Amino acid sequence: MMKLLIAVVLTLVVQIEGQVDTGRFNSVNIDEVLANKRLLAAYIKCVLDKGRCTPEGKELKSHITKALQQGCDNCTDEQKESVRKVIGHLVKNEQAYWKELVEKYDPEGVYSKKYEDELQAINK
Repeated sequence: MMKLLIAVVLTLVVQIEGQVDTGRFNSVNIDEVLANKRLLAAYIKCVLDKGRCTPEGKELKSHITKALQQGCDNCTDEQKESVRKVIGHLVKNEQAYWKELVEKYDPEGVYSKKYEDELQAINK
């Protein structure tokens, strides 16, 4: 039920939301990041405050809470699809990272409950 959280959190590889200057994120290849454990780990450590951040990582961290609250309402369809891809990868292949991200950004399950319908769609 917490898959939307990671979607928004890992929009680090995508554009966070439509109103944010997403120029830095437009050049990031999601498939490349997901296929490269070292690169993925670096992004996740950044947003978990466990490692150094690239400029993209710093920008992402500064928008996570707002993006969670708005549910990516301003994201394009392409961005939403990318988010689903990231979620699926983390849930299936990187459960330890998934757990840490949920503990940090949704410890009470507020956002996962709020977006239950979206989460069910992602599970299909």
